[in-house]
Amino acid sequence: MKLGITTLRVAVGGTFIAHGVQKLFGWFGGPGLEGMGQGLEQMGLKPGKRHALIAGAAETGGGALLATGFLTPLGAAAVMSVMHQAVRMVHWDKGFFSADGGYEFNLALSAAALALADTGPGPWSVDRALGTEKSGPLWALAALGAAFAGPRLLAQVAAAAPEPEPQQERFVREPETAPAPAPATSA
Repeated sequence: MKLGITTLRVAVGGTFIAHGVQKLFGWFGGPGLEGMGQGLEQMGLKPGKRHALIAGAAETGGGALLATGFLTPLGAAAVMSVMHQAVRMVHWDKGFFSADGGYEFNLALSAAALALADTGPGPWSVDRALGTEKSGPLWALAALGAAFAGPRLLAQVAAAAPEPEPQQERFVREPETAPAPAPATSA
């Protein structure tokens, strides 16, 4: 069990880290915050850049928590919330299979995160080393509930917050130069 749980944790957590840094920094061929923000705006999630930052941070941070086995139910809740939102906004209407753009991959990752919240991170984990391991069906269900509630709560907060004003172009003033001294004349 030590090797199996550790392998699952690192694989699932690492997958989410990779997806998160695609959104945050544009690494691994990702769109970065600007591109992801524009895509989310087109889906009706406004302001898009703020939503991209939240999704990228949840995937990166939640993935890191899962991969290390630290605060495992919190990590599971973070990544499942992004998967829930992705299924709801993008994949549900396309059916089950990911080849058709469906939710198959999102479901598998969410199920793995839920299983880790239930079974716990295993003996080779930060939670176990610190004696802070929390697991079992109640922790898993709490993580699942937070995953479903999180995007709705964030949507309400985003709706209540004023949209940031577009940044105006800043003109850089050329430094003033002193007039060149008149050439010296010899008398």
